[in-house]
Amino acid sequence: MMLFGRGYRPFFLLASTYAVLFVPLWVCVVLGTIAAPAWVSTTAWHAHEMLFGFCTAAIAGFLLTSVPVWTGTTAVAGGALAALAGLWIAGRVAMLALAGSVPGLAAAVDLAFLPLLALAIGPPILRAGIRRNFGFPVGILALFAANALVHAEALGLATGTAAIGLRAGVDLVALLVVVIGGRVAPSFTTNALRRLGIAQIASPPPWAERAAVPAFLAFLVMDLVLPASLASGIVALAAAIVLAARMSGWRTARVLGDPLLWSLHLGHAWVVVGLACIAASDLAGAWPRSVAVHALTAGAFGTMILAMMTRVALGHSGRPLVAPRSAVIAYTLVTLGALVRTIAVAAFPVETLPMIATGGLLWAGAFAAYLVGYASMLTTPRVDGRPG
Repeated sequence: MMLFGRGYRPFFLLASTYAVLFVPLWVCVVLGTIAAPAWVSTTAWHAHEMLFGFCTAAIAGFLLTSVPVWTGTTAVAGGALAALAGLWIAGRVAMLALAGSVPGLAAAVDLAFLPLLALAIGPPILRAGIRRNFGFPVGILALFAANALVHAEALGLATGTAAIGLRAGVDLVALLVVVIGGRVAPSFTTNALRRLGIAQIASPPPWAERAAVPAFLAFLVMDLVLPASLASGIVALAAAIVLAARMSGWRTARVLGDPLLWSLHLGHAWVVVGLACIAASDLAGAWPRSVAVHALTAGAFGTMILAMMTRVALGHSGRPLVAPRSAVIAYTLVTLGALVRTIAVAAFPVETLPMIATGGLLWAGAFAAYLVGYASMLTTPRVDGRPG
């Protein structure tokens, strides 16, 4: 079945569909028109589903498609891929229908997905021996541990661990954005410049490239150990400066005419903005930390996920790397949604609920645009006749 020919097909379809369905559901909860499942807390349920539902589907689609290319191994496809996708769906159903009434069963079903994803990508990465890829299965297992911390509090096995798990989940996904964005954005930009006959390359300052991941890891640790403190604010600011310096050599101004490229740059730039906002919150109380965190989640995660889903689907379905109108609309809507969820909420605190609702619907609309333009690519054979 074509839908299970490569990992990007079912998981990009699931990620975008879940964004379209879940975010409006959350808006209804925020506005008080429906009740959320009686779980750890309403906001924890929302954060959990966006991190360990939406984000993990997009991450799975990317890794299950990219790891075989990196390692020269056979891709997970067919029945095995269908089983993984089915397990992800089962987790979402369990969290919606069982989290409040049978939390143990919901936890068991939801927690099963990430270890199996790590098992799918880990062995080929280790056999290939390319050390810079070793962190991906480790990162997936770290996400599993973060998810387990959230469920531990829901099950009454611990107290205060849900907030830790959710912070860890946000920071781990942001770390993936830093790692993947730092690889693909300058590489794809350099290739595009060469096709245009431009001799320049997108190359970050060497010191910033070396320091980027360690700087963000330092923030991740501090965010878990001393969150919302002077120390976390200082480390967040330092990481923002390093990542901004890293982008200084990416030739961003040269790619403003190519949506498939500037969207990658924008996704990484949102991490810089998010870290700077967290620093401003921790150091000066400039705005609620939740507003700053949404610069990472709604901004960086939403933009980078769309940027990768649009590009990967085009390339792996045999189509030219030219952004269709649906992709440009999606980039525009996700950016507007993130701006409303951050800047507008901070600027108009009296109107927080309407702003959250507006930002959420704009953000969900971005993934609806993706589905309109890309659903057929994800469910039909490659246009060049190749397998996958």
